[in-house]
Formats: sequence, structure tokens, C-alpha cells
Amino acid sequence: SYLLYGDYLHELAAASRLPPGDKRRLAFLTRQFVDAVAPTNFAATNPEVLEEVVRTEGGSLVHGMANLVADVGRGRISLSDESAFEVGRNLAVTPGSVVFRNELVEVIQYAPATPTVHKRPLVIVPPCINKYYILDLKPSNSFVRHAVLQGHTVFIVSWRNVPPELGHLAWDDYLEDGVLAAFDVAKSVTGSRTINALGFCVGGTLLACALAVLGARRDRSVESATFLTTMLDFADPGEIGVYLSPEFIAARKPALESGQRMHGAELASAFSSLRANELVWNYVVRNYLKGQTPPAFDLLYWNGDSANLAGPMFAYYLSEFYMGNRLAEPGALTMAGERIDLGTLTMPIYVYASRDDHIVPWKSAWRTTALAGSADVTFVLGASGHIAGVVNPPDPPRRSHWVNELLPDDPEAWLARADEVPGSWWPNWWRWLSPHGGPRVPSPRSPGSPAHPALDP
Repeated sequence: SYLLYGDYLHELAAASRLPPGDKRRLAFLTRQFVDAVAPTNFAATNPEVLEEVVRTEGGSLVHGMANLVADVGRGRISLSDESAFEVGRNLAVTPGSVVFRNELVEVIQYAPATPTVHKRPLVIVPPCINKYYILDLKPSNSFVRHAVLQGHTVFIVSWRNVPPELGHLAWDDYLEDGVLAAFDVAKSVTGSRTINALGFCVGGTLLACALAVLGARRDRSVESATFLTTMLDFADPGEIGVYLSPEFIAARKPALESGQRMHGAELASAFSSLRANELVWNYVVRNYLKGQTPPAFDLLYWNGDSANLAGPMFAYYLSEFYMGNRLAEPGALTMAGERIDLGTLTMPIYVYASRDDHIVPWKSAWRTTALAGSADVTFVLGASGHIAGVVNPPDPPRRSHWVNELLPDDPEAWLARADEVPGSWWPNWWRWLSPHGGPRVPSPRSPGSPAHPALDP
């Protein structure tokens, strides 16, 4: 009966004569409702839950209620056993030091792991919506650790979880005091006049904007740029677009622009709802109805460790990028006092996208290849989704990726002629980045420099 009812509702939504945007939202809301009323989501109609109640003499329901009360206190559903992880103990343990701090960011320099290093440092800009350590989880799957082992001096931006007193910060502040400040620190500490840069998700969007600002200033200090699951052309924002409409922006914009923060938990809930059966109802049944503790999973622990964003910054991001798609228009936006044009990104560029990404559709990420003005662009497509596709270490070999040196106008044409390569895409990126690292020099004996001494581990 449930399956028939669900099919009927989906067919009704598909047959509606609404404008495309409204029809897409109706289909999404219909799916949310159908997923929510599944018999498995209720104790009385889930035989596994009933069996567990009998087996434990009601203990599973008691534990489930305790889990529910704890999650109400957290304000979110627990997706991982949070007692299993601690930042600095078994997550984010690649040795390094904070060498710069302002009101918005810390810049971390990682200790070398090789006798010599490339002279040109690598500066990583992670997403500001979550914490930086997505790229430095456990030693076995730490992107940072593997980059250090390749002989790169790695710096990473750690964005602040914005407190109320910084709710006024704008997009330009994130560029000037975040990305561009990190560039200056890396150059000062290493003595290199040029750097390599990498941006992940919205960190990649910030990176592209910073590079466009430098392009307008005729600053060529960035030797190469890497974009991981990054959207620069927002014509097709994917499923997250169901939450965005002119009415929604108009309703939220005044409060955001006045300094109201965008809470990370709200963004995390929106992203989880795009995969509700996997990231919501699965855990409702397991945690609350069966009374189980979720398994220890580092990616999902990080996913729950969200950060708040400054209101004006987020309002600008939504209205100018998602709604207006003005970043793709040359000269349409002014940032840090400069008219920006992504066509000024003429350095070698590496673009990575994930095939099953529900936050940055891979075909949207593909459009970066045409927006940038570089004649040297490499595009690689990985398996899996937004996070798991990126955090895919070489050992043990998992998933695959697709490569094709030719860049036709159509992404499907690129994929049709691409070669599938088993295993991680990381070694492909290492081979690409190595020539841009410059000559090898002796590894620094200590972190920082007189101008930027080590502040904290």
C-alpha cells in the first residue's frame, strides 16, 4: 500500500503544470513526504524494531529515548559515535603549527616529512561551512599528510566558527583576511615569491574570486590552482536549488545583511535532506527506534562539526552567485575594489569533480574548464560523492576515476571518451602538481619565520 501510494504521489507531482522551478520544488517536497511516511520509520510497522523491543524487554526503546534526548540537546541527529573521535587525538594529527591568526582565520603550516621540499608552497583553502580537518582526518586518509609526504610545504586556512560579534563580515573580508592573507603568510614564511593554491567546495569559489582579484591587480604570484568539487558557474546548482528562490532570498536577506549569522547546523540539515533516507531516516530508525549507537565514522563526525557564517557574506553568496550567477559574467562583480573576471585565471588549472556529487553536480564543476582563461586545464572525474570522492586515499585502492586529456565543449562527450582508471585520483594530482612545486630545497628546521612565529600546535 505504501509503495502504491508513493508512486501515485510522485506521478501527481510529475503531471503538475507548474513553472520548472516550482515543479522541481514540488517533486522534492513530495519525495520528502513519501520518505517520511515509510512504514519502517514507525515502531509499530517496523518488524525489526518490534523484534528488538521483545529481545531487549523494552531496553531498546529506553536507549532510543536517551539518544533522542541527547540529540535534541545537540540540535541535530548524530550520524557517528562522537565518543570515538577527538580533534588532536585521532583526527587532525598531522604535525603542524599555527603561524598566523586574525579575527577570521588561523593559518597552519605543516611540518615537513622529507629531507627536502619543493620551494614553492601549497596553500589549501577548505570550505568555511565546516572545519578544515576534512582534509586531515586520520593519518591513513589525510589529504594533507599525503601532500606533505610528496615533499610539499603545506599551509591550510582554518576558518573561524563566526561568533555574534563578527556577524557583520562580508565576502570581501573572507577574501582579504582569509585567502589573500594566507597567500601572504605562505610567501613570507617560505621566502618564495610564488605559491600553488587549492580550494575545496566553497573554498574553491573563494579561491577563484581571490585569484580574479589578483588577476585584476596583475599579480602573478599563484603558479597553479586546483579546484576540488567547486562550482563557479551556478546555472545548474543541483538539488540544493530547491531551497533557493527569489522569495526565500528576499525574506532572509535583510536579517543576514544586518549581521544575523547563518548557522552551520541549518546548512547541514539542508544538505542532509537531499539524501533523507540515507542521512536522516536511516539514523532515526537506528538511533531512536532500535536504540543503537551509530558506528564510528570520521567523515560523518566531521559532517556534524559545522561552522557558522557571517550574514552579509552568506547573503552575497546566495544572491550574487546562486541566484544571479554573476560570477560567470566577466566584470559583473566588484570584489576587494577590483572588477573581477575569471578569464584572468591563466595559470595551469586542475579541476576535480565527483560523479555522484549532490551538492556540486559534476557537469557544473566541468564548466570551470571554459570559464577560466587558462590554456592548460586538466579535468578529472572521480567516483562517489561530494566528500567521499575527494577523501579517497590510494591505499587501500577504492573507487575509480576517469581521465581524458581532450576537453570538448560537452561534458558527456568528454566522459564517453575518458579512460576509467582504478583507484584513487590522488596520484594523478601529485604527478600534475610536482612540476609546479619548483626546485627542491632543504626542509625548514622549524615552523614559521621571525615575522610569523609559531603560535600554537
